[in-house]
Amino acid sequence: MRTIALIVAAGRGSRHGGDLPKQYLPLAGQTVLRYSLSAFTGHPEITAVRAVIHPDDHDRYALAAHGIELLEPVHGGATRQESVRAGLESIGSLNPDAVLIHDGARPLVSADLISRLIARLTTEPGAIAAVPVRDTLKRGAGERITATVDRSNLWRAQTPQAFRYADIVQAHRAAAGQELTDDAQVAESAGLAVSLVEDSEDNLKITAAGDIARAERVLMAATADTRVGSGFDVHRFGPGDSVMLCGVRIPFEFGLEGHSDADVGLHALCDSLLATIAAGDIGMHFPPSDARWRGADSSAFVAFAADRIRARGGMIAHVDVTVICEAPRVGLHREAMTVRVAGILGLDRDRVSIKATTTERLGFTGRREGIAAQATATVRLPVGGR
Repeated sequence: MRTIALIVAAGRGSRHGGDLPKQYLPLAGQTVLRYSLSAFTGHPEITAVRAVIHPDDHDRYALAAHGIELLEPVHGGATRQESVRAGLESIGSLNPDAVLIHDGARPLVSADLISRLIARLTTEPGAIAAVPVRDTLKRGAGERITATVDRSNLWRAQTPQAFRYADIVQAHRAAAGQELTDDAQVAESAGLAVSLVEDSEDNLKITAAGDIARAERVLMAATADTRVGSGFDVHRFGPGDSVMLCGVRIPFEFGLEGHSDADVGLHALCDSLLATIAAGDIGMHFPPSDARWRGADSSAFVAFAADRIRARGGMIAHVDVTVICEAPRVGLHREAMTVRVAGILGLDRDRVSIKATTTERLGFTGRREGIAAQATATVRLPVGGR
């Protein structure tokens, strides 16, 4: 099936106690929304991913989505239902067979759940993630119990919610103007059968102030396999008037020789990230003999390595880059380099360390023949990481 994922992130929800929309809150070094996006872009059965965002959130979204391969976002409406319909209408030209609709504020959706929902669509027109109600339910008036509710056959609906595309887009058109609580109810109103796929309590929605802490506990418990990778790279000076270092152009009397933009810092960082998942090195994935990478922006190499880690359910905890040279003076640009690397990886700034040193005029760097860099990356993978 050609399956598109719609990530609905146009809400203004701030019940967590702050002014920032909850989908853009920081979570273990990334934004909540980035986790949601990465869960689908890294899944082999998802053809493409599109986010539905608020018109005021373009800058926030650009940071959250940096380096992830996504369709251009579309604007949502005044309600979630209008936002979903806008997203559905926007993907019609892609001729999808199926669509998964997911809340951007649910960052911990699993690859297994996505697969089970897609599989259910081979026999059903719709299927949703849900958790059976296991607690005793009470109906109350004020602070008094008025009745005990039979919990038999009761489920709590979650997302993703999966549907055959032609069915759900028609159902949404027919339900325009109504106030329905989720896409399953939209499908039900059109007479579509929707099945339940049991999910985990871990697929929580960020709503209240304590949800971020709970989500971080889930992430830490699931990603207990900590790995450290290292990388090293060297480029010699050549003709030019500037060098690229950690994504920042620095004016200088020489350039750096290399097939791409010769960013020695980002090349070392890319290798350190790939090392954490034993995925080879930069030359294996972006060979210098391939003309496609001539003059290429090295941030694409780093983003590729980060996506490979996230596709395996991993999270990048920290990166450290040391630039080794006598000149140019790196210290003046360190803050810009730190911010740039944090942006490429979608990390908080305090999870990125950039520093520089010299070799006390010894060796090729001491003779000002070139620049070297070494990098270390710390990554957490699921227990028994694949």
